[in-house]
Amino acid sequence: MLSRVAENIYWLSRYVERAENTARLVRVNSHLVLDTPSGIMPGWEPLVAITGLYDAFHSVEREPNERNVVRFLIGDVNNPASIISSLAAARENCRTVRDVLPRSSWEKLNELYLFAKENIQSGLTKRGRDTFLDGIITGSQQITGLLGSVMYRDDAWHFARIGRNLERADMSTRIIDVRSTDLFPDDLIESRSLDTLQWISVLRSLSGYQTYRRQVAIRVGRSDVLNFLFHNPLFPRSFLHCVDAVDESVERLDNAEAVLRDVRAVKRQLKLTNVAEMTQASLHEFIDELQIGIMRLHKTLAKSYFPPPLQLDETA
Repeated sequence: MLSRVAENIYWLSRYVERAENTARLVRVNSHLVLDTPSGIMPGWEPLVAITGLYDAFHSVEREPNERNVVRFLIGDVNNPASIISSLAAARENCRTVRDVLPRSSWEKLNELYLFAKENIQSGLTKRGRDTFLDGIITGSQQITGLLGSVMYRDDAWHFARIGRNLERADMSTRIIDVRSTDLFPDDLIESRSLDTLQWISVLRSLSGYQTYRRQVAIRVGRSDVLNFLFHNPLFPRSFLHCVDAVDESVERLDNAEAVLRDVRAVKRQLKLTNVAEMTQASLHEFIDELQIGIMRLHKTLAKSYFPPPLQLDETA
């Protein structure tokens, strides 16, 4: 497979996953604001921290209120991780590799992008937000389903799978890191009801609440949620499941030794750690190490399979 094609498919998959994750994050926080007791506000700034764009958001001197954060995450074309930017990037990557992908995937992605573009103003309002976000989530899942059910299991499919699961692993760690500390003011977090609400929001942000209650426990608590989201091998958005999927697909590629070494180092680090017994400070440090491992894995993958970055000719 041509390196440029591999790179475009990888990023197409990541961008679609990113759009879905961001939509779910905004939707869960919108519902959380309604569910919390009067006088207690979970706030919107943590959502900016989850995306890793805290400095970019504040560089334009925005107040981190609901309106500004929602606009930044949904419709800001200058934010490369906004829903509209992610779908535009996914669409462009898909356009360049249409001959490799099922035709229906291009049609669906183009349809989803146009839906987002035409309905974005409605999505910024409280009344229209749920309908808009549900459309983004459903459309993204349909594209992922098409790629998973129709594509031939060749290198193209494996690069799509790798991209999707690296994006999921990255987002899972970001959500856990921020949501486990910054949801409510410190003087209120000892309340059992708020603590439960906090971890329910973490599960819902990763589409794991129903599965957790069916497979783990009815009662939602910190230790069980951390074990579920980091170590469960069968939940599609757990960190372990994501890196297992990356491992399986990388193993099918040629010249994969360096990438396999990096992904297995991350898996080994995870399996040797009991996250349920960690203090918040230790958990934060551990998540930082996992994210460094994910970044290293991405760089090794890019160096092994993608074309080198364009170099500017300084003599010109």
